[in-house]
Amino acid sequence: MKRFIGFVKKEFYHIFRDRRSLFILFGMPIAQILLFGFAITNEINNVDIAILDHSKDATTKEIINKIAASKYFSIKQMVTREADIASVFQKGHVKAVLNFEKDFSKNLIKEHKATIQIITDATDPNTANTISNYVNAILQQYQKEVNKEIIIAYQIVTETRMVYNPELKSVYMFVPGVMTIILMLVSAMMTSISITREKELGTMEILLVSPLKPFQVIIGKVFPYIFLSVINAVVIVVLSIFIFNMPIQGSLLLLALESVLFIISALALGILISTISATQQTAMMISLMGLMLPVILLSGFIFPISSMPIPLQVISNIIPAKWFIIIIKGIMLKGVGLQYIWKETLVLFGMTVFFIALSIKKYKIRLE
Repeated sequence: MKRFIGFVKKEFYHIFRDRRSLFILFGMPIAQILLFGFAITNEINNVDIAILDHSKDATTKEIINKIAASKYFSIKQMVTREADIASVFQKGHVKAVLNFEKDFSKNLIKEHKATIQIITDATDPNTANTISNYVNAILQQYQKEVNKEIIIAYQIVTETRMVYNPELKSVYMFVPGVMTIILMLVSAMMTSISITREKELGTMEILLVSPLKPFQVIIGKVFPYIFLSVINAVVIVVLSIFIFNMPIQGSLLLLALESVLFIISALALGILISTISATQQTAMMISLMGLMLPVILLSGFIFPISSMPIPLQVISNIIPAKWFIIIIKGIMLKGVGLQYIWKETLVLFGMTVFFIALSIKKYKIRLE
């Protein structure tokens, strides 16, 4: 029994001396509960909306001020014409437009009824429904406050219009997200074990003494996987079109170029993981556990980023999947061109260059 107790004590000592084991035991659960607790929410906060006010009277201003005062919405811009609504949505910053009818206040007084049209971006059906429900709740509260002082109750009627996805098909949201996750995780995982495999097989020394320059080794490692990942992307797009009836409103060529850029970014990130990992097991753990949760939770695939705390919103900016989802939804569902997604493309390109440069730097350190 004493031997067994001594053996158990020894195991405790080994665990407490191993910082990686302690991090997995205590650090990962804490990080996951905080991440899930703050990121997973069906509520909306500070969602950017636009206002199209044809009436511009005291009543509409009061309603607009009430909506702006809530924590749920932030008025991004004022639209002057209905023709501008499409371009507002194509830019991707505004999730809804509130369209007040002409003579809103007069209709409310004379006919005791006035109409507000709620136009939402339904590329994310859940968020679109939530926005519509929140606006209706604010308007109902406003009606209760106003109707206390009058004999004949005023009635504010809302008309909801979902753009880009009028049938609210969930596949329109899931196909771009799933495509992003698959390309990100598979590409990063494939290259993350490439250099660590060389170490474990003992062939790393051959690379170290080879006449190839560091950037040639990195590019050589990435290049074959580009074709394999492109095949993955083509298969996903074909399946989404012919099985799930996913529309592609924009340019197929632009979609292909953006997909290749994202694939290279994911492969470069995998190479970076490979250069800092000692074993294939460590590289696999980082590429799976370290990327899967952030990609799913902080990319805007399922949960709106605007509803998350500010620190998580800042962290989401360094995740390539966030920018690719914006790009792919813009091309496939909104039919936008490069003039609307050039900023996201530039960010994705910058991340790709950064990952490759850092991988080369780490490789040079190993050579020294």
